[in-house]
Parts: sequence; C-alpha cells; structure tokens
Amino acid sequence: MKKIITLLAIAGLLTLQSCTTSGSFENDLIPVAKSEVFEVTTSFNYTNNYSRLITLNPPIYSSDIVLVYRLTGITPQGSDIWKLLPETHYFADGTLDFGYDYDYSSTDVSVFMVGNNLQTVSTNYRLNQVLRIVITPASFSKAIDKNNINAVMSALNVDKNQIQKIDL
Repeated sequence: MKKIITLLAIAGLLTLQSCTTSGSFENDLIPVAKSEVFEVTTSFNYTNNYSRLITLNPPIYSSDIVLVYRLTGITPQGSDIWKLLPETHYFADGTLDFGYDYDYSSTDVSVFMVGNNLQTVSTNYRLNQVLRIVITPASFSKAIDKNNINAVMSALNVDKNQIQKIDL
C-alpha cells in the first residue's frame, strides 16, 4: 500500500512539474478585466430627451460593474465633490423634484434625468454636467466604498492623469 501511494505521489509531482505556462495563459483564454475611468461633460435638455448615450471602447464585460458620478461642486480647499448616481432631489414637501440615473450595456452607458417637469429644473443641474464613469471588475468593487470616488480611485490605483476624456 505504501508503494502505491509513493508511486502515485511521484507520478503526480512529475505531471504537475511538466505543466508550464507562457505567463500569458490568462490573457490567451479569458479577457482580463481592468479598471478604467472616463470623464465626459454633457448637457441635459428637451432636444436630447434629458438623456445622454455615451459609447465606450473597450467593451464592458458581463462581470464588470459600472459606477457613474456627477461633479456637484468644489470644496473651499479646491477639491472636487462627486456624488454617486442615482441621485435624487426632492421638493420641500418630500415629493420627487428631479434626479439622475443610468443604465449600461456592453458598449455604452446611458445617463438620464428623471422627474415630472425637467424643463423647469435649474440650468445649474442640466447644463455642462461633468460625469465620471468607472468600470471595474465586480469582484474587486465589493471591497470599495462606492460612495467615495476618492476611495474608489485609490483602491483601483487610478490617478487623475489616467482618466480618459470623452468628447461628445
């Protein structure tokens, strides 16, 4: 019995030792998702139905998660203030005034406004809106505080010069 176990152990070691990879095994078989950040400035109005379709290249994999942030202001120290979508704004009585939301497919992200009377929303909220789109593998994003864009960028090891600007 000991000889059989020893023989199987040696055969197993030889089999495993003969397996080698070129170092790109993962790249050859499966697309390796990497995090990317895009920035776009857009306006929402009646001519575009208060929505914007943003085409992305490379494709978004089904295992990716997409986060969209809107620049909402600047701190007194000059730092950007970003808010994760969906974002809602309410009237004083608690009813919905307007908001922003998004959805995505494998090739694009659609960002749109929601509300009952969007043409009455202040131009401060409709025109020249700066959006950041973050694409990251879903498994990686579980450990990130998604509400804090600085934490997301830091965890993904992406700095400002790596943000890809999209012109619409």
